[in-house]
Amino acid sequence: MIRIIAQITWNTFREILRQPVYLLILLAVLTLIGMLPMMTLFVFREQEKMVTDSALAAVMVFGWVLAVLCSASAITREIDRGTAITVLAKPVPRLSFIIGKILGVLLALLIFWFLTSMASLISIRAATDQFRFDQAVVLVCFGAIGLSCLFGGLRNYVSKASFSMNAALALLALYPVAMATVALMGAEEGYTLTYAWNTVPAFVLILYAIWIMGGLAIALSTRFSLLVNLHICAVVFVIGLMSDYFLGRHTETSVLARVAYAAVPNWQLLWLADALAAERVIPMAYLALGGLYTLAMMGVFITLAMALFYNREVGLQNIR
Repeated sequence: MIRIIAQITWNTFREILRQPVYLLILLAVLTLIGMLPMMTLFVFREQEKMVTDSALAAVMVFGWVLAVLCSASAITREIDRGTAITVLAKPVPRLSFIIGKILGVLLALLIFWFLTSMASLISIRAATDQFRFDQAVVLVCFGAIGLSCLFGGLRNYVSKASFSMNAALALLALYPVAMATVALMGAEEGYTLTYAWNTVPAFVLILYAIWIMGGLAIALSTRFSLLVNLHICAVVFVIGLMSDYFLGRHTETSVLARVAYAAVPNWQLLWLADALAAERVIPMAYLALGGLYTLAMMGVFITLAMALFYNREVGLQNIR
């Protein structure tokens, strides 16, 4: 069973990275985050806060959109095309199929989060001085993007390999080099500044939020189309943002409110930009609790996915 899940996970991960929309969203977010230092000049010493908040918001929102699109690519499209039946016709349990799909989507979202988080750290580093725009740092970041696209294009031209996948993997190799290069450039120019490592826990919590949305989107993709899935996820997003106000204050008096409050993802628990602005340290215990919360939500979504997918027709026949 483990081997089956691992194979489905790897195939799902590869297929997602092959999708042009994955690379398009990834490059759009990297470009947006790379341009943030240019937009925060002369803001009365609030440039780091603005870049941090904007980067966190960009990673979270675009990560949620990408989660829905990846889920539709991994489940809905395969069911509509009938390719899912080729897997389920073999001795592959539906539970293994769902778990493998979820893990593949989560792995693709992890790559997106990793690259955008590194880009955010570089942008925060470049926005340290509100009166000075470090063009070299921006050139390094956009140079990595350009080289990755060049590598993907060459691979596609020479061996007909997927441009999107090779460009994304090239970014995965080039961005750590870009971070190291920016750090060395600062040392050569006499800067004592380092990367804002205190923001890393906040970005980890953003990863939890993206994974939770990915799990929900996978569960909904077993039954609904992309458009319906996107609308339901948007509604859950809005309700989750306001759950403290609409549900949290009624949990002590209503059992129904208590159940609804536990079932709806509370995004406010995973958005700690205000804590960073107040220069508070996010404890590791909070990250651990956030990880347990994410695992619990994943368990709920796997159960929901199995309930929706159990009797779903994936081809000419209903395979159980």
